[in-house]
Amino acid sequence: MRTLLLYCLLILAVPTMAQDSKSKVLPSDVQIKTAILPLSEEDKKGAKVYGYDPNGELTVLREGSNNLVCIADDPAKDGISVSCYYSKLDPFMARGRELSAQGKSVAEIREIRANEVASGELKMPGEPSMLYVYYGKSDDYNPQTGDLNNGKFRYVIYTPFATVESTGLPDKPHAPGMPWLMDPGTHRAHIMVGPFN
Repeated sequence: MRTLLLYCLLILAVPTMAQDSKSKVLPSDVQIKTAILPLSEEDKKGAKVYGYDPNGELTVLREGSNNLVCIADDPAKDGISVSCYYSKLDPFMARGRELSAQGKSVAEIREIRANEVASGELKMPGEPSMLYVYYGKSDDYNPQTGDLNNGKFRYVIYTPFATVESTGLPDKPHAPGMPWLMDPGTHRAHIMVGPFN
């Protein structure tokens, strides 16, 4: 009976232990190495990197010297996902993070930013702007080295207010890996490509 009780306690503890290991904030150098994985070798060194402090708060881990900004993996979320984007998208992205931290829903964030873009309070880049996403499973991630095996890429090109008519792109994919236009005609209009290895 005692053995059965210990076994049950161990089974209950395993998910908690796994969750705790994922929610642990990694050292800054590991966060930075993981955050810049989506970029080419020549772009990695100069990218600005946001990551997490020991309290789990988003902060700047490294200032940048080029036109790219990267976001480290959120330790509170399942899986591994990092992204890097053109620096002129930073006000738009930062506003989304700010509103999310205030507890706003996705729909509320979209509406607030749409109104702010329309009023001129929030500026969107006037040219196409790149976002790179690299993601994968926690089991394929090495938290000591910051390496992710079997990761996948997704590419997003923001083109505010672009439409199907102005680009010739479809509003949904009809073949694997093909580019398509999401949220056409809005401030969030963007070309999606992927995911693929």
